[in-house]
Amino acid sequence: MDVFVYGTLLDPHQALAVVPDATFGADATLHGVHAVEGEYPTLAPGGTVEGQLLTTEQMEALDRYEGVDSGLYVRVSVPTDDGRTAEVYVGDPDRLDSEEAVGWPGDGTLAERVERYVDSEGVVVQVES
Repeated sequence: MDVFVYGTLLDPHQALAVVPDATFGADATLHGVHAVEGEYPTLAPGGTVEGQLLTTEQMEALDRYEGVDSGLYVRVSVPTDDGRTAEVYVGDPDRLDSEEAVGWPGDGTLAERVERYVDSEGVVVQVES
């Protein structure tokens, strides 16, 4: 499975410590969101963020690393410009001590709001060739 990484998992040593089967793919740009620094990096609506695609079958290990079960991050599927999808982790801005106020529009859980935003705003991962 492809995962768009933009934070600590860009470091190959860190990524391989979490998911030993990981292979790094193409550089990529996520359009429609931007990176926000804080205790942990997260994403916010609008802009772009540079990253890379990582391929792994160990999604459970990544979910544990990102704290999905505890609600620290949510994982959403985002289309790529070459017809695939990539998983993207988005941190809960209320729990990450972000340097800027982050608001995902609408009602519902963070995952629901991010998924709606991805769909309605045409968020896409552009894969560099």
